Amino acid sequence: MSVARDTQKLIQAAVEALRSGELVAFPTETVYGLGANASDPAAVRKIFDLKGRPSDHPVIVHIDDKKHLQRWAQDLPPEAQALAAAFWPGPLTLVLNRAPAVNDIITGGQDTIAIRIPSHPIARQLLTAFGGGIAAPSANRYGHVSPTRADHVREEFGKALKHVLDGGDCKIGLESTIVLCTGAAPRLLRPGSITLSQLRAIVPSVVGGVDPSAPRAPGDKPRHYSPKTPVTLVPGRRLVDVMREFTDEKEKVAVLSLRPPSTANRYMTWINAGGRHEAYARNLYAYLRTLDKVGAKVILIEEVPAGEQWEAVRDRLKRAASKDAPAEQPVVDLRDAPLTPSQELAMLHDDSASRSFAANP
Repeated sequence: MSVARDTQKLIQAAVEALRSGELVAFPTETVYGLGANASDPAAVRKIFDLKGRPSDHPVIVHIDDKKHLQRWAQDLPPEAQALAAAFWPGPLTLVLNRAPAVNDIITGGQDTIAIRIPSHPIARQLLTAFGGGIAAPSANRYGHVSPTRADHVREEFGKALKHVLDGGDCKIGLESTIVLCTGAAPRLLRPGSITLSQLRAIVPSVVGGVDPSAPRAPGDKPRHYSPKTPVTLVPGRRLVDVMREFTDEKEKVAVLSLRPPSTANRYMTWINAGGRHEAYARNLYAYLRTLDKVGAKVILIEEVPAGEQWEAVRDRLKRAASKDAPAEQPVVDLRDAPLTPSQELAMLHDDSASRSFAANP
C-alpha cells in the first residue's frame, strides 16, 4: 500500500469518527488540534471533558474555504475580509460576530466566534473530506504544553483518544495569531507567527495592547502552555549563577538557553535552543516537554531578545512561568534589583513570590 493511499484511509476513518461524534487529533501548521464536529454540541462537549477545559473558554472552528464563513459568522467587516484574503490558509484566527445558529459551547457563551483556515495539507484534506467545520483547541490537557508532534498527543491522552492523524512535526510550533474584528478597529488578541507589522501592512488600523473589554479568546489565561515542572524566566547575565545555586545544593535543574553551557554539571540538563526566532518557536514546546521529564526542581529559561519577531515566544514563556496569581500580588522583576544569587534562590523557593525574573510588558 502506498503512503498516499494509507494516509487517505486514515483520513477517511477520521472523517467517519467525526461524523459519529468522536474526537480526532490532527496536525496543523501551528500545533496539533483536538477536533470534533463543530455542528454537534455533544461532540464538542467531549473536547472540554477530555481536556479539562473550562466551559466558558471558546474554541476555534476550522474550515477549509472562505465560502463556508457564512455558516459560522456574520457581518464581516472589510478589514476581516482583507486579512483573510492575505493570510488564509495560514496561522491567523479571526474573531468575528457569530452566526445565529452557532451553539454557545463553541463561543463560550459569547456573541463572537474564533475561526480560521489552516494550511497544513493533512488538516485541509481532513476538512475537505469532512465537509464541515471542525472545532479544535490544542490537543493537550488544559493549560499544559501544546503538542507539536503526534507522540505528544499520545502522551497526553493515551488510550482515551483513539484517532490521531500523524502529520510529522508542526512547521510553526506556536499557536495562531488571533485578531478581533468586531469593533471600531481590529485588535491583536494573541501574538503568533504573523506579527503586528505584517497585519498592519494589510490593514493599517490594527491595534495592539490589552483591552479588558475584548471577548475571551483561546489561550488568553495568565497561566497557560505550562509544563508540570515550575518555570522561571531568568536574564541571560544571571542564568549561570542561578543555575549553580541549585546544583551546588545537589538539586537537579533544567535549563533552556540561547547558547551552549560553559561547563558540564551532573545535576544540570541544558538545551541550547539557539538564537534564531523561527527555530526557537518551532521547537519550544518539544524542548519544554523534554525538560519536563528530567525530574528537575525547576526549569530555568533564559530571557529571549526584545523585538517584534520574538513577541509570540515571549508571550508563551510569560504564561508558562505564571502562577496565575491574584491581581494584588506584586510581580517581582529582578533584572536590575541588587540581589545576590542566594536571595534569588530564596525567592525561587518562595511560593508566595512570582516565578518570573524577567517579566516583559
